[in-house]
Amino acid sequence: MQPYFFPYPGYFQLLQAVDLFIVHDRVKYTKKGWINRNRILVNGSDALITVPVRHDSDSLDIVERSIAPDFDRAKLLNRIAGAYRGAPHFAQVFPLVERVVNNAEPNLFRFLRASIEATRDFLGIDTPIRAASSFAIDPALRAQDKVIALCRAAGADIYVNAIGGMELYSAPAFEAAGITLRFIRQGAFEYRQAGAPFVPSLSIIDALMFCPVESLRAHIDGNYELVANGH
Repeated sequence: MQPYFFPYPGYFQLLQAVDLFIVHDRVKYTKKGWINRNRILVNGSDALITVPVRHDSDSLDIVERSIAPDFDRAKLLNRIAGAYRGAPHFAQVFPLVERVVNNAEPNLFRFLRASIEATRDFLGIDTPIRAASSFAIDPALRAQDKVIALCRAAGADIYVNAIGGMELYSAPAFEAAGITLRFIRQGAFEYRQAGAPFVPSLSIIDALMFCPVESLRAHIDGNYELVANGH
């Protein structure tokens, strides 16, 4: 998976469901993706939060990108605090948000990886995380071939991806390599937010602020299924 800034709960379901979680660092940074931004709840509607990235060549990988030197961490923290100060678990969760945002790491990939690991630990998940570049595979490989090579290098016999990647991979190609291909389908997950109607697919910050960590962990642990295809 690519690294994301405080991704939605389904990301952590995938992290919990596997024995090893590989984060891609040698892939291109995409400006309009979710690598360095996400959505929170502000006055009943979704709103973007962003970690600004320094202007640089579009050809650079995530691990070669840097956070903008003028990133106003206090402003971002004030925005999140203003959105959730009245949430039932603000006092327990905001220190995690502060620790992540105040990380002075200038490298985008290392900043995001640290944020994922901090949230993983807060949730009590013990799955190890490794960067894709830590495996010795042919750097010229791309897409499905790269994933299969990573699985082989990691000694994996099952590869699990998010349900959104179903169109990207061929089960027979994985089977030929001795690897079972599965996708994780998240179950329905709604909780009481500050107002109605429910706004789905927000950053995990939102779920942490409104749900007891025990109930969120129960959702992460069991409210999903692994499927071979879209049926």
